[in-house]
Amino acid sequence: MSDIKAALLAQAIETPSWAYGNSGTRFKVFAQRGVPRDPYEKLADAAQVHAFTGAAPSVALHIPWDKVDDYADLAAHASNLGVRIGAINSNVFQDDDYMLGSVTSPDAQVRRKATDHLLECVDIMDATGSDTLKLWFSDGTNYPGQDDIRSRQDRLAESLAEVYDRLGEHQRFLLEYKLFEPAFYTTDVPDWGTAYAHCVKLGPKAQVVVDTGHHAPGTNIEFIVAFLLREGKLGGFDFNSRFYADDDLMAGAADPFQLFRIMFEVVRGGGYTEDVAFMLDQCHNIEPKIAGQIRSVMNVQEATAKALLVDRAALAAAQSAGDVLGANGVFMDAYNTDVRPLLAEVRAERGLDPDPMAAYARSGYFEKIAAERVGGAQAGWGA
Repeated sequence: MSDIKAALLAQAIETPSWAYGNSGTRFKVFAQRGVPRDPYEKLADAAQVHAFTGAAPSVALHIPWDKVDDYADLAAHASNLGVRIGAINSNVFQDDDYMLGSVTSPDAQVRRKATDHLLECVDIMDATGSDTLKLWFSDGTNYPGQDDIRSRQDRLAESLAEVYDRLGEHQRFLLEYKLFEPAFYTTDVPDWGTAYAHCVKLGPKAQVVVDTGHHAPGTNIEFIVAFLLREGKLGGFDFNSRFYADDDLMAGAADPFQLFRIMFEVVRGGGYTEDVAFMLDQCHNIEPKIAGQIRSVMNVQEATAKALLVDRAALAAAQSAGDVLGANGVFMDAYNTDVRPLLAEVRAERGLDPDPMAAYARSGYFEKIAAERVGGAQAGWGA
């Protein structure tokens, strides 16, 4: 049990800056009280998540949503708050120029603009001390014949190679895939195989990131995780939950058993290290922002604790003997274990309140920011 506690104490889950801003659906973005008005206030809120969970020491930025004049100053601000800048996320999907694609656009000038933005993000990595660039492309087509499918892959490869060559010795990029949306006929990076193929061709500094909301219904995500780990190409996760599509709900909310299965493959496959980034990527449209992130971190911690509790020796013995029910029983015993008392002990040993949600509610932080953050433009999609 001491080994399990040590593993849980070492867990680090990155929260996204955009989770603290206003968000919504295609139909409505809902404003909430106390929402940050700039990246500095976003970091202050993220620091609260780390303060109460002890497991969220880094914050991902989204450019240009988190654009500032002095990124070194922003990194210093994060450090003063007890957190650090994590992955830098690029944005090549919100400009009018990108209607027909960004790095895969048929227009060479648009492709140049998009690639230059990706290179700018590497500059920001240099300034903030970040070692990870996260790439997601909304590029694709809506109609058969709209553009040449193979040519778009050539354009993508050309841009990725230029960005890859710009990376520093200890930097990497993670290539994200998504089945559909906003493109509906073809998506240029629709699945893990496409992302994997591009990353293999580029080299060791290119890896795949698995967003748990970006798959077709019924997809066995843990198989993808196991395969990418086996090949040394799993760079990280964007954890969220989905019922229908890319819902971006709190991690573990829709299918906690799936999250457990994923984390078991991470543990079993040697991915429970600093080399695999455990990041949240979700929007809190109707629930409070900071509390929603705290709950998400706790859900990932619970899934991880259960994965660590699997009796690997007993499981292997049952598998070798062809004992289907015995093997499944070992797996289910771990999943059905109530790990909340264990995690409460881990937090207490770290000097934290055993119940982060209750502790945050008592802190008065939300009431404080709701009173202070009056006036100015709240952060949200596009800001």
